Amino acid sequence: MDAQNDVNRGEFTWKISNFSKQNAKRVYSEVFRVSGCRWRILVCPKGSKNSTNYLSLYVGVPDSSTLPNGWSRKAEFSLSVIDQINDVRSIRKDAQHDYHARESDWGFTSFIPLTELHDRTGGYLVNDTLVIKAEVCLLAVTPIKPVRPADFDSYFTGLKELINADETHGASVGSSSRHRDGALTAEVPSLEEVEKAKQSLKECLSDLFKLNMKERLSEALSTLSMARTGVSSEQKITIETFRANFDDFTSDFLTFEQDNAEFELQNLQKDQLFSAMKKCHETHLLYKQLMEDLTKEDEEVKRKAAEVKSKRDKLLSDWEILWDESEEAKSGYEDKQKEVAEAEEKKRIAEERMSRSTTAWSNLKAQFC
Repeated sequence: MDAQNDVNRGEFTWKISNFSKQNAKRVYSEVFRVSGCRWRILVCPKGSKNSTNYLSLYVGVPDSSTLPNGWSRKAEFSLSVIDQINDVRSIRKDAQHDYHARESDWGFTSFIPLTELHDRTGGYLVNDTLVIKAEVCLLAVTPIKPVRPADFDSYFTGLKELINADETHGASVGSSSRHRDGALTAEVPSLEEVEKAKQSLKECLSDLFKLNMKERLSEALSTLSMARTGVSSEQKITIETFRANFDDFTSDFLTFEQDNAEFELQNLQKDQLFSAMKKCHETHLLYKQLMEDLTKEDEEVKRKAAEVKSKRDKLLSDWEILWDESEEAKSGYEDKQKEVAEAEEKKRIAEERMSRSTTAWSNLKAQFC
């Protein structure tokens, strides 16, 4: 998000790589915030059912199903498809909408003809990347405060079910790595240089994730690919196969490392919120026991009715404070659950991409180790 002088206004730029290969009917951007409210962009790459020849673009509320009943917000917004060659040709459209549960997405069914979007002479798709910009100005929000339950016990029973459900699932944490881009040599290597490169290659294949290992691997592959002696034809083929996709393979490892680190961070934050929620539930059990004890005392000692009533009022007051704290922890936890799920999905995709690189790496390693 770009900083704005108006706290109710914000911008978000979304770059979609490999756009022409998007097969999903709907593609959503990551969530961004404007004035404390969550938003996202929705694009239909092949057009919507009402307009199959046009790109469809919308601004939506991602958490509409979890917002309290009766929520609404009014916003002005604009959507732009950026011409990355000539910004003057960028297309922008403006709208205003009252968002609510039945209309949580709003925008333009026919934003730009698909033929114009995919025209190679234009600048809307550069290197198969589409750039979309959204500007949102929040005009009004209907404040909805959750209604406290009449029965505290029923509320915390639901909270306990949420805690128990989460405790039955675990999350695994993957390994991480660090590497940098390398440089390729251009001279025909000597036999001594070839042997040195082969030794370097063996060391690289032993641990690709070590610092500077990508650079050494790149140099070794470059040297061996130009070698005229000391390398068999089968080794040459394996080297050229790996080298032809070198940037993609090493990028897959780096992408996995970054996405895995993001997953670990999101999961840690989720665990912290879970601990707060669990602590609230444990305190609830203590309060529940205190309430039962006070009820017995009230039945057994009628003469202390006034004293018991005072204690009960104080306990209920504290209980409401606890409810506020618990509701805040629960809301944050549920939001974090979604972010963890998104991070986990990114990690899964990175793992699938890394599998391809690992296979190529293993084929190469089999030739030298």
